[in-house]
Amino acid sequence: MITARGLRKTYGEVHAVDGIDFEVEAGESFGLLGPNGAGKSTTMRMIGGTLDRTGGTLDVLGLDPGTQGPAVRANLGVVPQQDNLDEELRVRENIVMYGRYFGLSRSYLAAKADELLAFAQLEAKARDKVVNLSGGMKRRLTIARGLVNEPRILLLDEPTTGLDPQARHVLWDRLFRLKESGTTLVVTTHFMDEAEQLCDRLVVVDQGRIVAEGSPAQLIRQHSTREVLELRFGSARNATVVQQLEGVGERNEVLPDRILVYTPDGEAALEEVAARGLHPVTSLVRRSSLEDVFLRLTGRSLVE
Repeated sequence: MITARGLRKTYGEVHAVDGIDFEVEAGESFGLLGPNGAGKSTTMRMIGGTLDRTGGTLDVLGLDPGTQGPAVRANLGVVPQQDNLDEELRVRENIVMYGRYFGLSRSYLAAKADELLAFAQLEAKARDKVVNLSGGMKRRLTIARGLVNEPRILLLDEPTTGLDPQARHVLWDRLFRLKESGTTLVVTTHFMDEAEQLCDRLVVVDQGRIVAEGSPAQLIRQHSTREVLELRFGSARNATVVQQLEGVGERNEVLPDRILVYTPDGEAALEEVAARGLHPVTSLVRRSSLEDVFLRLTGRSLVE
């Protein structure tokens, strides 16, 4: 569905996207994961043909979005990072109006709007003005609107930013149903649990380059351990205690508030800590997550 080879975008001396290669298969949910400024949204804009690339090749559905942008966009649905709904229109009117931009007939849109409102669980809000919707409802309407042209590929840029946990889970369910129906999803996100939930496969991008690629499970196996033991001895003691933990796990990491022990067996590691006469204030054994992988690959420093 999408093939990128040596894809680049530069702004003067800044390499926003620095020669990346990836492919997106039909019917999969593909993720672009990375910190702020990594080049995720820039890549999405090049796929949609709204931003010219500096170099490399990009093929979307057999077309070049740089020269055949309208033909590419006719087959795309787009959910931008910030909702751009017309808040003065009613919920149903937003879908119908957007469909008219694609040249779709009013008779087609009458039935399609009802179908999409049901999909987004917004039937009861059809006549409400958008300004009166909650954040989660607005996000679901934005996704429904992006499906009006029955796109083969749906681009979702940070789809659940700002939503509460309940709204996020409802949105995940809607997106999972879309993937089941055969729609190809391309997702950027800051949420590691979201990437694990939604993505069949993903690339981790940092400073415009791909630093890892695979399924969430593959990346965890390659770059982390099965479990992580979190130990808190107090911020003043962590840096000194970590020396006494040498050999307990495969790798230890000292953070300001805790020590992370990466190990295949967290309970066994905790027993070894106790056997060495060390008594943490709190301890927690958890499975390793995509967040552990992400932070190892891209670092823990804030990116402004």
